[in-house]
Amino acid sequence: MSRAADGPHPHPLTPAELPAGAKWWHGCPDCHLPIQGGDAGLAAHRHTVHNPRRDYGDR
Repeated sequence: MSRAADGPHPHPLTPAELPAGAKWWHGCPDCHLPIQGGDAGLAAHRHTVHNPRRDYGDR
């Protein structure tokens, strides 16, 4: 069984948690998937999905 990690979530989960001027939704320019969480959400997506040190098979 898994459980949530301790501490805050690594990127914003609601529009109210975004920094001023950041958009809540936009798409990844590399794979065109919709991303929530503004710039922090896109950074988290790139770190997990587009990390060249990880091998997830076909992209």
